[in-house]
Amino acid sequence: MPKSESIFGRLITAMVTPFDPSGQVDIDQAEKLSQHLVATGTTSIIVTGTTGEGPTLTSQESLNLYSAVKASVGTKAKVIAGTTSYDTAKSIQLSKQAESLGVDGILMTVPYYNKPPQDSLYKHFSVIAEQISIPGILYNVPTRTATNMSAETTIKLSRIQNIVGIKEASGDLQQISKIIELTSDDFLVWSGNDIDTLPILSIGGYGVVSVASHLVGKDISEMIKHFTKGDILLAAQTHRKLQPLIDAIFMVTSPIPLKYMLNYLGCEVGDPRLPLTPANRETQMYLETILSKLNVDRINI
Repeated sequence: MPKSESIFGRLITAMVTPFDPSGQVDIDQAEKLSQHLVATGTTSIIVTGTTGEGPTLTSQESLNLYSAVKASVGTKAKVIAGTTSYDTAKSIQLSKQAESLGVDGILMTVPYYNKPPQDSLYKHFSVIAEQISIPGILYNVPTRTATNMSAETTIKLSRIQNIVGIKEASGDLQQISKIIELTSDDFLVWSGNDIDTLPILSIGGYGVVSVASHLVGKDISEMIKHFTKGDILLAAQTHRKLQPLIDAIFMVTSPIPLKYMLNYLGCEVGDPRLPLTPANRETQMYLETILSKLNVDRINI
């Protein structure tokens, strides 16, 4: 399968998982939310990633979400399934099941908790990639996993045919620059942090896997377009405008603030599942102030 920079597009959204008042996955609302994301500039949707509280979902809940979101967006966007964990065998099983449902790719997250060394990371991801035919995007997020996947390991993995890019959330521009410099042009780097999008674009990155795009997808899409057209000052202006909102989204563990803001704006996604708990009142008041100052639109779905 040839790599292509057009497979997933520049604005990928890591979608929250909506829960109903009883705490069950709300498939109907997930479908509506996915359609809203596409309508506001999202080109691909990650389902059951960290933002989607994937570790708290059963395999069947995850598979139901993959099917529903894929059917909901149709050909308008790609669906990427967050299928990997610190268990390689279970990662392979869920990835193969997701592929059989028609998802367009998988997100390959660095294993958390068990802290594999670099050669083990290479083996983990290469074995998963061998078992599927759809593309995989690596995900390096050391603040969550306690392990940083080195540039050298990423570069080595980039030579595997169906590993097509990386969501880089290390915040280490030197490491990210090295990856961009020493991988082929069709291996793409997406920022894994909203606040790093413009800096990573400036060193040759391709786009962003965004959380803020739930609320300001059009703005983020426009920022990327400004940059790619050479309108750097306009892109920088949008970056600065969005910074207070992005800071607020991550003021406590994500997706706690985002879920509160979505609910507040009329998009009912429920509370997070334990071990995450809803935003406290102090956090709520601050989030409401930020939304008001930035005139973030209500989400009528």
